[in-house]
Amino acid sequence: MAGENYKSLDVVTAADIAALGISEETSDQLHRQLVGILEIHGAGTSRTWQSISKHLLTPELPFSFHQMMYYGCYKHFGPDPPSWLPHPDGANMTNVGKLLEEHGKEFLGSKYVNPISSFLDFQEFSVSNPEVYWKTLFVKMGVRFSTPPECILREDPAEPGGIWLPSATSNPANNCLTLSGQRTLDDVAVIWRDEGDDELPLNKMTIKELRASVWLVAHAIETLKLEKGSAIAIDMPMNCNSVVIYLAIVLAGYVVVSIADSFAPAEISARLKISNAKAIFTQDLIVRGGRKLPLYSRVVDAQSPTAIVLPTRGCSISTTLRDNDISWQSFLERANESREVEFIAVEKPTKAFTNILFSSGTTGEPKAIPWTVATPFKAAADGWCHMDIRKGDVIAWPTNLGWMMGPWLVYASLLNGASIALYNGSPLASGFAKFVQDAKVTMLGVIPSIVRAWKTANSTASFDWSAIRCYASTGEASNVDEYLWLMSRAQYKPVIEYCGGTEIGGGFATGSLLQNQSLAAFSTPAMGCSLLILGDDGFPIPQNQPGTGELALGSLMFGASSLLLNADHYSVYFKDMPVWNGKVLRRHGDLFERTSRGYYRAHGRADDTMNLGGIKVSSVEIERTCNTVCSDILETAAIGVPPSGGGPERLVVAVVFKDSDKPLLDSSSLAAIFNSALQKKLNPLFKVSEIIPLSSLPRTATNKVMRRVLREQFSQSDQNSKL
Repeated sequence: MAGENYKSLDVVTAADIAALGISEETSDQLHRQLVGILEIHGAGTSRTWQSISKHLLTPELPFSFHQMMYYGCYKHFGPDPPSWLPHPDGANMTNVGKLLEEHGKEFLGSKYVNPISSFLDFQEFSVSNPEVYWKTLFVKMGVRFSTPPECILREDPAEPGGIWLPSATSNPANNCLTLSGQRTLDDVAVIWRDEGDDELPLNKMTIKELRASVWLVAHAIETLKLEKGSAIAIDMPMNCNSVVIYLAIVLAGYVVVSIADSFAPAEISARLKISNAKAIFTQDLIVRGGRKLPLYSRVVDAQSPTAIVLPTRGCSISTTLRDNDISWQSFLERANESREVEFIAVEKPTKAFTNILFSSGTTGEPKAIPWTVATPFKAAADGWCHMDIRKGDVIAWPTNLGWMMGPWLVYASLLNGASIALYNGSPLASGFAKFVQDAKVTMLGVIPSIVRAWKTANSTASFDWSAIRCYASTGEASNVDEYLWLMSRAQYKPVIEYCGGTEIGGGFATGSLLQNQSLAAFSTPAMGCSLLILGDDGFPIPQNQPGTGELALGSLMFGASSLLLNADHYSVYFKDMPVWNGKVLRRHGDLFERTSRGYYRAHGRADDTMNLGGIKVSSVEIERTCNTVCSDILETAAIGVPPSGGGPERLVVAVVFKDSDKPLLDSSSLAAIFNSALQKKLNPLFKVSEIIPLSSLPRTATNKVMRRVLREQFSQSDQNSKL
């Protein structure tokens, strides 16, 4: 642990503080304050850290001083030191805290004490009493059904995940636009700024303006004369227009096909074909990091159906369109007569599709995962319960509609009465940090690679992030030191780790503002979810016992998928899984650890899917590309290896040459060729970290490549090389 390199706080001197580059006067003052805190709380307790982080540390002080305090405080603490602790007053004001103060005794009986002490009991209640829990939550969130459900959950032997909200009809986009006691027409729905306009005022769209824009686009979509329920793709950056388009497609009873704006033509084409998309919304160019990147041309190369093309800036498109494609301005003019006219939402059964998203499988073809009418309510419920999203909040999370966090951001914000904050440009530079300040973002979502870039470039310096109430992090494994730095930027507001999947519609492991939070760890299963860690015998280890193994999920999860468009859902998620308490468990595929203090930590994929910079990709996809770049290569095996100090996986490729004694290329040249091919054919963010030349790949008796063996061997040799 990093604390081994730091002094215990009771032996830290003013001179130690001054050695960090802090003036003697300030060092003396800080030391006096530190001594006072230690006299009250001792040298190494969680309350010591709580007081230090609240009263002693500021963003202006060198981060090295923050490290001295944190690691020194917890030098002898052991695993899972709390980086944040809830205060009873604050806990009682959270969404879940208020719910428990109102219904705690009713739900939990004599077990109920207070929101903090009783949170885990309430989480278990949400699993064992879905009828009461979800009915209560829908009321609290203001979810509206045009036809109420017969019940919350009907168990069915033919449906391992159960049948949720049978007979109900609703429209999640209409729910986003509906006024309630908590929302008025003048409330701000979307806040945004374009890269390069960092000194200009923020752009804002009210609920009234959002409704009018969505209605207009929905009316224009009807002029395309598509069959109701048809799939319509979006391949655009996450901006105000793409949010309007997304909501309009769902409002009008069609199905969004989510395609990331970073994809190469082949990846775009595959998703269009799998979903049978009938039209696509896209943009002429993407402006990011000062560069202009083509987008429409990639959509054309993918041989897309009719494209509605938006200009990057202004009103004019910077390229010539195909004959059947439509400019954004012409598209909207089709609905001129319907401006300001309400579009009557198409209410659909809760099992009907609203969105098709994609997640990489282990066979190379992306899994097509439909989100139903019900799924958005799961996403919004996670935001309500775990990130405490409520009216007046401003939610920013750099993402894209091509990934599940894009739709999640739309629904978790708007269904909970919050504003979406969008920065149309690169989130890595100081422009985004200034946007967070100016928009007064209250919940900032991140992925670890973004945090690392901020910390390395110090791009958040001089900006005031004090409006942040909490962070949320997803996509890849976090690093303790980097997230300590992140917390320090906003006076040590908590980081809610969030792990889930496209097929879950949200998270299954996360954190809560009613629990102590430990860096790079999950403090609880998500509400309504049960987590089980499988032992060596293939069955769950006891719930209160620490251990590491493949993660399994309880099968009855509201919002989780029950169908795949291009694979057998049962085979992927339930086949050969153990039965527990009379129900078959659901496969997820991550290796998870439950620690001695009851936290959870993720340790990468148990199968051959890796996670590169928050993007799940199969080993097969990587290998298929690498195998063809050089005639000297016999075969390759791609693995994702987490660094020993924590953080996102690195891509390592094992290579078997046809003539291992005389390879034509050295490792650095081969890595450059691999990177060029991967970035062109799969994703521009992919990068090979290391090449391992081998005489042969380890295989099973049935000739399957044992990538897990390679991963373990490389991780061990990597650790040995650092000793």
